[in-house]
Amino acid sequence: MIHHIILRVNAHSTEDKSRVRSALDFFLLNSISKSKIRDGNTDDIVEITNIDGYYKNPISILSANITRKQDCLAFVKFVRQNMHPEDVELLRSEMPDRLDDDQMFHFRLDKQAAYLNKVKLSSSSDAITVKVKIATYPQNREQAGNIVEELFG
Repeated sequence: MIHHIILRVNAHSTEDKSRVRSALDFFLLNSISKSKIRDGNTDDIVEITNIDGYYKNPISILSANITRKQDCLAFVKFVRQNMHPEDVELLRSEMPDRLDDDQMFHFRLDKQAAYLNKVKLSSSSDAITVKVKIATYPQNREQAGNIVEELFG
């Protein structure tokens, strides 16, 4: 099953940070238990780290960890149900390459589409990165692949 999910997105100095936050919140508000979110506010869930880029440009890294089993399953269900069939097929065909040796399943979601309340896969580096940690005991990549197929396939 799923151990945890990590979502991460960068807000560059040329972007409106509130819009990037809205894109991230689109996924959080549709998967995190309402008891953990007060009045649509995800401040307790989202961690913001401010850094300087290579050219000393300010970048804010927004990240969130989803750890409750129920919330993880809600996130996967929300993404899967709202994903375009072509994206589902692409994700299905690339599943073996997206699952690493630590049983972390990686994919990216389009940041601009998320701001418009749409779920779309992205290959851009300027996206919301998602890492889904698959738990199997003992660790078994083949079994983890079956779980990913069941969840996203």
